[in-house]
Amino acid sequence: MIAIFNYGAGNLRSVENTLDSIGAKYEIVSNAEGLLRADKIILPGVGHFGQLIRSIDSLGVRETFRERIAARVPFLGICLGMQALFDSSEEAPELQGFGVYPGQVRRFAADARVPHMGWNELELQGQPRLLQEVGPRPYVYFAHSYYVPAEVAGERAAAICEYGIRYAAAIESENVFGVQFHPEKSGDLGQQVVRNFLAC
Repeated sequence: MIAIFNYGAGNLRSVENTLDSIGAKYEIVSNAEGLLRADKIILPGVGHFGQLIRSIDSLGVRETFRERIAARVPFLGICLGMQALFDSSEEAPELQGFGVYPGQVRRFAADARVPHMGWNELELQGQPRLLQEVGPRPYVYFAHSYYVPAEVAGERAAAICEYGIRYAAAIESENVFGVQFHPEKSGDLGQQVVRNFLAC
């Protein structure tokens, strides 16, 4: 079962539409029991890092997410859902992320135009599974003010984007995948990214 996790503020309808368009069956879940039934997990994210983390903790699913990831269940984090994989974020430094990976999510510089919103090009790193068959110069849709620095993502970076600085636009490591961009708003290319995840 593909589980889309609902923490109360995710961009669920667009993600559902994408899965519907490619014929994938899924369930919306919002508790540990739903996550434990899942063969694959998608965590969408829009809004504020603090809101996401507080909601996850109020629902009592932080450790369930960590356990399912450790059990090698394929996980896809979208936007904030990817940022939650790291230790913390400058957006809510008093709160801890999932801590699957070390490092802090950063805010774009004060003189940058934020949010970074619109279409931008990906620079693929090697041949990531998540980005198969998307072409050599894929353009995808972004909407964010915080980012994972390229050096924090390290070898996990599946794609780099440049917006004043170079940051991780996608990550993958074993069963864990994340995208800073929104595949559900990236047309046919975004659908291909979701298909690639479901094939993992």
